[in-house]
Amino acid sequence: TVAAACLPGLSLAQAFPTKPVKIIIGFPAGGPLDSHARLLADKLGEKLGQPVIIDYKAGAGGSVGAEFVAKSEADGHTLLMANTGTMVINPHVFNKVPFDVLKDFAPVGKIGDAVLILVAHPGLAAKSVKEVIALSKTQPGGLSFGTSGVGGTPHIAGELLNMKTGSKLAHIPYKGGGQALIDVQGGQIPLVYTAVAGAYQLVKTGKVVPIAVSSSQRATSLPEVPTFIESGVPDFIVNSWVGIFAPAKTPQPVVDRLNKELNAVLTDPQVIEKLNTLGITASPGTAAKFGQEVKQDLARYGDVVKAAGIKVE
Repeated sequence: TVAAACLPGLSLAQAFPTKPVKIIIGFPAGGPLDSHARLLADKLGEKLGQPVIIDYKAGAGGSVGAEFVAKSEADGHTLLMANTGTMVINPHVFNKVPFDVLKDFAPVGKIGDAVLILVAHPGLAAKSVKEVIALSKTQPGGLSFGTSGVGGTPHIAGELLNMKTGSKLAHIPYKGGGQALIDVQGGQIPLVYTAVAGAYQLVKTGKVVPIAVSSSQRATSLPEVPTFIESGVPDFIVNSWVGIFAPAKTPQPVVDRLNKELNAVLTDPQVIEKLNTLGITASPGTAAKFGQEVKQDLARYGDVVKAAGIKVE
C-alpha cells in the first residue's frame, strides 16, 4: 500500500520479529547474567510472539559475546545482554577490546541495577564507613578488600573510595566473588566488596558485617544497611547495571518495539520480585535514557581506571 510505502519503518516494526530472537551472553552458563536472561526470555517471547533463545559466547570478560553481536545482522533478531563491566570498564582496563561501545551498539533498554555492598569480617574493629577509612590509614600496606576480579565494578568502587576519601584500601582480586566471601568469613581478609545478592544470606545470619551499599538509595532487600552517601561520602554511587543492546544499525522502529516489550516485562510484579531476589532493582526506561547512562559511565569509569592505574594484560 502507498501508506505502508511512506512509512517503511512502521511496517518493519509490525513485521518484527519474523523468527526466534537470540540473546547472547558473554559469560558461561550458570552465572548471574544467565539467571536474569532466563527470567526474561519466556516473558519477552510471549510479548514478541517468537521464542527468545539464550546463547553463550564466553570469553575475555564478556568481550567475545559483545563482538559477536556487534558483527551480527542489524535486524533485532540477535541481541546482547551485558553489564557495566563488559561495556564501560573493559574498554579502559584491557589494552584493546574488539568493539566500540558507542559506535557498534544501539542500546535497547536497561533491565536494572545490581546494588553493591562492602562487608567486613565480624572481628574487624571498624563497623562503619568512617571507621573503615580511619583504620585503613593506620595500616602499613593498607586495609585489604577482596573482589571478584581486576577491573570489575567492585574493584572500581574500592578505588573510587580511595580517590574520594584518601582511604588506603588494598585490592585483592579473586577468580569470583564466592571465594572472596568464603575468605572474609574465615578472617583471611578483612573486607569484601560484592553484589548484594551474594552477600545477603551472610549478612542476615551475621557471618559478615555490612558496612554500606554504594547505590543512591538503600537496597530493598537490606533496608537496614546505610548508603555510602548517608555515611558521609558525597555522590558515591557505583552500581552494576544489566541491559540489552542491539547491533548499531538496527532500525529505530525495531529498537522501539524491543524497548516497549522489555519495559512491559519489567513492570510485571512477578518479574520485579524475582529480580529483587537476584539483587537487581528493575529499572524500565527509554532506550535513549539508557544510552545516556552508558555514555556517562564510560567517561566516569575511565577517569577512575586511569587514576588507579588498573590494567589487565
